[in-house]
Amino acid sequence: MDKNQNLFDISGKCIVITGGGGILCSEMAKALATNGAKVAVWDINQKAAEKVVEKIKADNGIAIAIKCDALDKNDIQAANQKTISEFGPVDILINGAGGNKKEATTSEDLSFFDLPDDAVRFVFDVNLMSAFFTSQVVAKDMAERGHGVILNISSMNAIRPLTNIVAYSAAKAALSNFTQWLAVHMAMNYSKDIRVNAVAPGFFLTEQNRFLLTDEKTSKMTERGKKIIDHTPMSKFGQPDELVGTVLWLISDAAKFVTGTVIPVDGGFSAYSGV
Repeated sequence: MDKNQNLFDISGKCIVITGGGGILCSEMAKALATNGAKVAVWDINQKAAEKVVEKIKADNGIAIAIKCDALDKNDIQAANQKTISEFGPVDILINGAGGNKKEATTSEDLSFFDLPDDAVRFVFDVNLMSAFFTSQVVAKDMAERGHGVILNISSMNAIRPLTNIVAYSAAKAALSNFTQWLAVHMAMNYSKDIRVNAVAPGFFLTEQNRFLLTDEKTSKMTERGKKIIDHTPMSKFGQPDELVGTVLWLISDAAKFVTGTVIPVDGGFSAYSGV
């Protein structure tokens, strides 16, 4: 029993989480710190990162907040050096920076043909290129040391694209593809002990999708929100802490022979045909 429990041990590991000030990633940061990891919370929003770190420290965890624009390689390199100076080499990178943009979402008022270029590019950049650039910087040291773990936060929309959110779905699909490519590349060119995986969360009510799932004025579920629940066998939206178990598994030695996978955490949504 003790041997099996040790498989999930991440105590003392240095973990970087980009977008660590967000709803889902902040929950991960707090949980991983509770499990003994040293957590570097990177976020473009310094105050959001600091708020997460305050909660971690209040529970006697170890964490630092670092302002970082994950689309700026100079920023990423500076954040990486600061993390290393505080906690030592990065053992685990969680690429959690991402999100959608209302202006890149089709609606009755905005057709596909009129989606603004800058909004679409922003969604691709923040979901794909942030992980690409951060992996270039952080995984280089992993390659030199011969071990490490990268976990990307993809989405159910990468597997089953939803209507309206064209840019987000396509960007997350690209991220899932990049996850598989990088897993093969790192294992075949650098070390069999460098693993790259992704989780694909289903429908979690967060700030990025609240405008699609709930009415802004009444807070009641929209027709779209009702359809999602109707097509989720577990009949509910996910709670942020319900991602933690899968994340802990993928970044620990419990998943030592797992790489190049995208794991759905979706209440059965991807398994349900609707009939």
